[in-house]
Amino acid sequence: MPQPAAIESGDRSHALQPVESVAQISVILQDTDPTLDPALAASARTAAGEGVVLLRNDGVLPLPAADAGAVAVFGRVQIDWFAVGYGSGGDVKVPYVWNLIAGLRDAGVAVDEELAAVYRDWSVENRPNLDGTWGTWPHHFPEMPLDPALAAAAATRAETAVVVIGRAAGEARESILEPGSYYLTGDERAMLDAVTAAFEKVAVVLDAGNVIDLGWLEEYGDRIGAVLYAWQGGMEGGRAVAGVLAGEASPSGRLTDTIARSDADYPSAPNFGDPLVGVYAEDVFVGYRYFETFAPERVLFPFGFGLGYTTFEIEVVERQADAGVFRAVVEVRNTGAIHSGKEVVQVYVGAPIEARLAQPVKRLAAFAKTDELAPGESQRLELTFALADFASYDDSGVTGNRSAYVLEPGEFPVFVGADVRQATQVAAFEVEALQVVRQLAEACAASPAVPFDRMIVAHDADGRAVVGWETVPTATVDRATRVLAALPAELEQAGDRGIRLDDVASGEATLDAFVAQLSDEELALLARGDVTMHSPLGAPGNAGVLGGVSESLREKGVRPITTTDGPSGLRLASYASLLPSGTALASTRNAPLVRELAALHGQEMVRKGSDVLLSPGMNIHRDPLCGRNFEYYSEDPLVTGRMGAAVVAGVQSAGVSACPKHFAANNQETNRTRHDSRVSERALREIYLRGFEICVREAAPRTLMTSYNKINGVWAHYHHDLVTTILRGEWGYTGCVITDWWMEDAADPDFPDLADNAYRVRAQVDVLMPGGVKTDAGPQAYADDSILASLARTDGLTRGELQRGARNVLGLVLALAPVIDARA
Repeated sequence: MPQPAAIESGDRSHALQPVESVAQISVILQDTDPTLDPALAASARTAAGEGVVLLRNDGVLPLPAADAGAVAVFGRVQIDWFAVGYGSGGDVKVPYVWNLIAGLRDAGVAVDEELAAVYRDWSVENRPNLDGTWGTWPHHFPEMPLDPALAAAAATRAETAVVVIGRAAGEARESILEPGSYYLTGDERAMLDAVTAAFEKVAVVLDAGNVIDLGWLEEYGDRIGAVLYAWQGGMEGGRAVAGVLAGEASPSGRLTDTIARSDADYPSAPNFGDPLVGVYAEDVFVGYRYFETFAPERVLFPFGFGLGYTTFEIEVVERQADAGVFRAVVEVRNTGAIHSGKEVVQVYVGAPIEARLAQPVKRLAAFAKTDELAPGESQRLELTFALADFASYDDSGVTGNRSAYVLEPGEFPVFVGADVRQATQVAAFEVEALQVVRQLAEACAASPAVPFDRMIVAHDADGRAVVGWETVPTATVDRATRVLAALPAELEQAGDRGIRLDDVASGEATLDAFVAQLSDEELALLARGDVTMHSPLGAPGNAGVLGGVSESLREKGVRPITTTDGPSGLRLASYASLLPSGTALASTRNAPLVRELAALHGQEMVRKGSDVLLSPGMNIHRDPLCGRNFEYYSEDPLVTGRMGAAVVAGVQSAGVSACPKHFAANNQETNRTRHDSRVSERALREIYLRGFEICVREAAPRTLMTSYNKINGVWAHYHHDLVTTILRGEWGYTGCVITDWWMEDAADPDFPDLADNAYRVRAQVDVLMPGGVKTDAGPQAYADDSILASLARTDGLTRGELQRGARNVLGLVLALAPVIDARA
């Protein structure tokens, strides 16, 4: 959500005031937040550690024990640690943050204190500026110019060097193709030159929420012996990374994105960043789906890759591919002699070579992570998937079954291994004849007014896959007919009969009987929040309140529902925990751990007065430059769906609500409220909606948030096809749908008597948040009257539609009432 000018930006001073020791934490908490749960902090630290991805190691890591020599740490980010990215997803008032240098000391590493003092003094004198306006935060902190003599002197006291490089991006703040963002700066290059010239053992730690350019690793070659991608691990992240460096835990994170040799190698690169239009020309070939099919040689580190401090043997001891279900029992053995560790097993599925629908060579179908295995110890994992879940959507009719998920005839190979590149074939499905898995209806198709081409598979003279192109199928459905067919019946208004919402909860009255009492004005109030952020009806610093926003509604038992920003923590006026970023959590590949962390986070919501957490962020990492990638999980929809479902299930186990966002195709921050994502129906369904679908079906989130952007010319908060046809119709979603904060004005192109909020209600987007109007002058503390004005028109919004939305809102209130009442 945007930051209104009238509201102060969150307190980012935590980035500059790191904790120094474990003993200091109890003192800090007594002064700030004695209610912080140590179990939540411990779980966050575990998750941050498991999310660390080791990309290279020639024996430099783990770092030597204290009695075996000192370690020289270079780079100001050792002190000014990036714990999280920018914007509403990270602006948490956190009581403390570990940085790396304090974490290393805590882990017992003998830090070269003489060098550490130089960086400390320089950093104190050269504080980063975090006082910029919304969306202008720094991508990096200027590095201390390193005198090669200082590095040479440190090499006389220490054998091993750690170089720390940090980056940040965020909401309304893309990464950019410039030094200090996607690329290294001159001072960072000079630092690497000086350190690699002075030390034989060099490790690089990358503290970033986005993938950045790593092409320079090939230039330095074996002069850099180890590379650790730390992501952004929240308040315990610096300590967790230090623990991994010190060998307290073996790294077990796995990449959730492909790291290519250059930005230009990503298939989205030619079509990212335009302020008005984003053409998803790569179609279903996002990330590894593209690279493994067309350009494996352009990959530095493949999807799913990650090393540890030990080695593992993966053996498939049982396998079965019958009746459309693959099942494998995989034995994983720690074959190392010194270190324990965890391994991730990944299963991929291919498609018939002769398929008429263009297919990537591999798609992730399942994954699982072992427990901690000691040297020589083994564990068996069972992995399964249904082939039907990987049917392809025919949006053109090329298979003879338009608007259907189909399995084409031929062989579907199944691969098992440690990452997408190492996975080898272990089985195959044989589909003898085309199978229609799900027959649906066209929805969200591209506009005929703006045709574009998409990527498909062609072959060269030698039979190798090369990029081909075809025109994207465009919409054929008459929208007005579809909308009118879906209009609900109206409940006859009964006037106030004395029924309270508590009577519905106790079974003494039906929800329809309660809704029938509501006046048009009360129905319209349920369709918007309490006008502004920081509503007096909720906990101080809240993002907004919905539900019982008027005295008349509250008298009828409709509780006010408090929302708070996420996903890295509760953005409130009070102190709260700062959790690992979405990418860090997904890199753990440990859904049970993520669920456990989210459950503890849900309990913190109960204590702090939050009813709805605006989390998880579930948009796809389409391009490495997207500013909010740190909030999201992966370029892969299965990883996204499984991790999102784990967060939702964990949070909602505490009786509160999660709110997956941003639905859908919100894959860039540049001009995000006016940007049009032009995407084929197939790519939308198979890539950009698939994670949401998994989350909805597996975890049943009570709330869901639409995105700011247009999808094929229609803003998501007005998109009837997206919200009514797909989300509610196909997926059976019965929860409450809210907008992202404020929305764009527009009139319904098929129904002139509907505009703005009336247009939104017809799409079944239930609540405008935070409830007020946004003008060119900024957010305004009043609501528009478009709902009631449209309701009064013959061809305007129907009362039945307004009552339908009220049911969805009241269903959320009923679900959350026990927690709200217990808190009161």
